[in-house]
Amino acid sequence: IEEKEEANLVKQDKLVRTKNERVPRLSDLTMRPVFAGRKTQGNLESHTNGLRFISTRGEIVDIMYANVKHAIFQPCENEIMVLIHFHLKNPIMVGKKKQQDIQFFTEVIDASQAVDAGKRSMYDPDEMDDEQRERQLKKRLNEAFKDFARKVEGVARKNGYSLEFDIPYRDLSFIGNPHKEMVSIQPTLNCLCNLTETPFFVVDLSDIDHVHFERVTFMSKAFDMVLVNKDFTKQPYRIDMIANEEKDSIQEWLTDMEISYTEGPMNLNWKQIMSHVLGDDRFYMDTEEDEVTAKEAGWEFLRMFGRDEADDEEGSEEESGYSEVSEEESEEDADSADEDFDTDEDDESEFDGDEDLEEQGMDWEDMEREAAADDRRKKRDGEEDVRPAKRKRRR
Repeated sequence: IEEKEEANLVKQDKLVRTKNERVPRLSDLTMRPVFAGRKTQGNLESHTNGLRFISTRGEIVDIMYANVKHAIFQPCENEIMVLIHFHLKNPIMVGKKKQQDIQFFTEVIDASQAVDAGKRSMYDPDEMDDEQRERQLKKRLNEAFKDFARKVEGVARKNGYSLEFDIPYRDLSFIGNPHKEMVSIQPTLNCLCNLTETPFFVVDLSDIDHVHFERVTFMSKAFDMVLVNKDFTKQPYRIDMIANEEKDSIQEWLTDMEISYTEGPMNLNWKQIMSHVLGDDRFYMDTEEDEVTAKEAGWEFLRMFGRDEADDEEGSEEESGYSEVSEEESEEDADSADEDFDTDEDDESEFDGDEDLEEQGMDWEDMEREAAADDRRKKRDGEEDVRPAKRKRRR
């Protein structure tokens, strides 16, 4: 196994030890990762072309200045440790495994004491003394590590190497899940990292081409962040379960770092997306190969995810509005039809007499003739009644 691990290693220079000068040294450090599953403690020294860690069991780890990509000093504030972390350009062997991140730290308080600390009373004089000693120890260790980092920078600069220690920006930190547990993610000048918990999470910002935010909706309480590597053959980094309250500050920080970002409501198949992007020679151009047909330039196509849903929602709203209007119109039509029907009934009721006359076969002329005939009949009957009376008077 060790031979397989060493097969792809880049050969490192041999350490040149400093002589005739006092060597910057930090004592009683713990190294991570450990040798063979055992806690590794020892001293760290800064020499001419690199650093050497010597454990109490005689194990040696050399870190060349030329192989250090990022050096980070994280002072102890809310954590239980103060540390110095080296993210390497090329992995080195630690025990039987290749490692690209090497860390040296000192615990300010034991982890078990940190857990038990909440069970004691704040008015206990012994507790107050312990807190005072803890603050003094934090301050002393922070000063010691900071002084060592400054001396290492001086030694490297003196021998023609460029090495600077970054300090994480705590005010920009947020909680997320880069591996399998929720940890504090902190940006530095050149990295986005979590150094307190293992496995370490260190992302070089100069390697990031684009950032996409997944599961960004009004309903969800958290979102996921995907960091796309400039090397499209590599799968993106992920940080899951970030609280929605952190999104604005993260996007402002990305804007300051001049890193583009997009967001969408769903999780994407990044393996398929990266294979598509890798095969697109005109990925960053806004036209197809014919230089006429328009297309989304670069990562703008990620904005399309969710755009269709928005269009569908707008369309459904328009359809619902149309249906509401049509229903209102139909109701108005029904009402007007009822009104017309009522008026028709009224009109028909007004002409009921005429219809009766028409059913009897009489019109106005017939009625006039019949009335005239009735008048003549009545007149004739009256004359007949008068004639007998005159005859009786004559007698």
